[in-house]
Amino acid sequence: MTTLPPWAERPSRAGGLLKGLILTLITVCVLFPIYLVVLTSFSTQEAVTEAGGLVTVPGHLSLAAYEELFSGGVVSRSVMVSLGVTLVGTAISLTVTVLAAYGLSRPGSLMHRPLLFLVLLTFLFGPGMIPSYLLISSLGLIDTYWALILPGAVAAFNLVVMRAFFMNIPAEVTDSARIDGASEFRILTKLVLPMSKGVTAVIGLFYAVGYWNSFFNAVLYLNDNAKWPLQVVLRQYVLQGQSLIVGQSGDTTIAGQSLPPSLAIQMAIVVVALLPVLFVYPFIQRHLTKGVIIGAIKG
Repeated sequence: MTTLPPWAERPSRAGGLLKGLILTLITVCVLFPIYLVVLTSFSTQEAVTEAGGLVTVPGHLSLAAYEELFSGGVVSRSVMVSLGVTLVGTAISLTVTVLAAYGLSRPGSLMHRPLLFLVLLTFLFGPGMIPSYLLISSLGLIDTYWALILPGAVAAFNLVVMRAFFMNIPAEVTDSARIDGASEFRILTKLVLPMSKGVTAVIGLFYAVGYWNSFFNAVLYLNDNAKWPLQVVLRQYVLQGQSLIVGQSGDTTIAGQSLPPSLAIQMAIVVVALLPVLFVYPFIQRHLTKGVIIGAIKG
């Protein structure tokens, strides 16, 4: 009779109730801050004043904070910058990672071992901020959107995971295609990639989230505020308290129109920053275990 480990055995009724209670508490701890942020972003000045900060009970609701954000100001421009950098950067990173991982997964490829050693070496040694800045400056990328994409175009971890997954594909599949006269590029596009949809989706998600949440490169390489992505604007407004709305240095009206509360605008920016990840993640979730764990362990 096979003895299962303790974590794989069927829990008792009391154990099941305890697990359910713990999972419920964890879920509440995760969702409650999101609830506060979303509710506060839809609240009016009266509701924020009554709550003394973040609003916990729905009261006076308004879309004024979102209307102010998307009225063509700094936030609207930064959202477009973040979307463009994320889409272009993810496409470039995924393309380069797939090509490099497939090449390094072929034992007889050109300079296979030296290139793989260089990739693995990046896990131990980083370039540092000053050498990176000097390199970007010498390439003429300062104050350009390419400075937000090219420095992080390839992540060594993602490359190693995808290479491990490619190595797990049976050699008979690719060998039979070569016998039929297929080129390496055709084998990659017609055989390997269709069999690797899970890991490709997960790596693409990793890159997209990384580009969307990145702000350090923008702070380091961009001098023009008009080119700031959303995360830098979020940092400037929420953490440093800098106003993004003209005349909101204490006044609550501009040209006779009532402005939304500063806290509501801050929370609205946070919601805008969270929405893309929350929207994409459910479609990729089913690939996470299959795409990453299998590729990392079996490789």
